[in-house]
Amino acid sequence: MRIRHKPWAKPELEASDFFVSEPEQYKGKWQEHFSRKQPFYIELGCGKGGFVSQAAFLNREANFLAVDIKYEMLGLARRKVSAVFEEHRTKPDNVLLTAHNIESIGLMLDANDAAERIYINFCNPWPRPKHRKHRLTHTRQLLKYRTFLADGGEIHFKTDDDALFKDSLVYFKEAGYEITWLTYDLHRSGYEHNIVTEHEKMFSDEGIKIKFLIARKIPDDNFTPPETIRSTQMHSDQTDNE
Repeated sequence: MRIRHKPWAKPELEASDFFVSEPEQYKGKWQEHFSRKQPFYIELGCGKGGFVSQAAFLNREANFLAVDIKYEMLGLARRKVSAVFEEHRTKPDNVLLTAHNIESIGLMLDANDAAERIYINFCNPWPRPKHRKHRLTHTRQLLKYRTFLADGGEIHFKTDDDALFKDSLVYFKEAGYEITWLTYDLHRSGYEHNIVTEHEKMFSDEGIKIKFLIARKIPDDNFTPPETIRSTQMHSDQTDNE
């Protein structure tokens, strides 16, 4: 999603109590930087913060880390989180925001962080074949998430894009995840815990059905990726560390 440059975004973020400017220094110890230790959830590609602002407020018993590559998006997310918590006269002590390239997410998270849940909401579908490796649900990305997602941890994935959803079903299987919930029409599925964001409402109002799944990480001891997948991941890891 394109967004105009917002010169105020970075200064506001750097002045914020819940923005992390150097996330790679937090690797393996994210829980130490919240007010209290509790289940750790991550949103990858948080955009304008419509989801994390609501999720963090409604689930005060969990800690949330929201990641996006663009300061402009994170600036809007900071304002949205602040507004939701201030409306209820409380502080956002269970949410952190940070800027990072999600394709290199392994540089800022590891097994010691033991996330229990990852949210991926309406990510870029990258429809052209040569660009599909950039999808946040691509096999090579899902393998990276395994390093900091606890055994039995979940990925909650929502999209409006039919092709991305169909391909992702294959990606999750290849990367060692078991799909425990799946619907091609979330708003008619009976799922009770959905948080409808402005972005989601826009698609729904246009008559586009929202696809949703929950995938559980199969423990490493019970999963051996195919050789071709392992080779791809080794190359990807080397690229991250360059």
